[in-house]
Amino acid sequence: MGYRVRTPEGELAYPTLRDVEVAYIQGLVEPTDEVLEDGHSTWRKAASIPALARARPETQGLMGRTQMLSVIAAVALGAGALALIMSDSWPRRGLGIVLALAMSVLLTRMTAKAHKRPAPTKD
Repeated sequence: MGYRVRTPEGELAYPTLRDVEVAYIQGLVEPTDEVLEDGHSTWRKAASIPALARARPETQGLMGRTQMLSVIAAVALGAGALALIMSDSWPRRGLGIVLALAMSVLLTRMTAKAHKRPAPTKD
């Protein structure tokens, strides 16, 4: 039995409810999108289908803590780099530059991960 999902961008067809569930978990199907089962005439919101409502993963948890720790690490690296660069010793300045480069790598990685992460749902 097939399913059609109507989004603001258009319609998608899925062969099974499991396929719709996988798309829902991945963020391709939003809770506000409408789902129509073949043979039925009524469109239902994805969030009102029990199998999909249970499938939505937690939006917080380990990912939120990881990002917070990364921000704290970036601030610490930045403060340490600034303090070392402002010192009078050339070897310390060099170490400060290395810390600043490490901070830039960390921030670039955080930005890439934040860009890939699906937006939190508005439930």
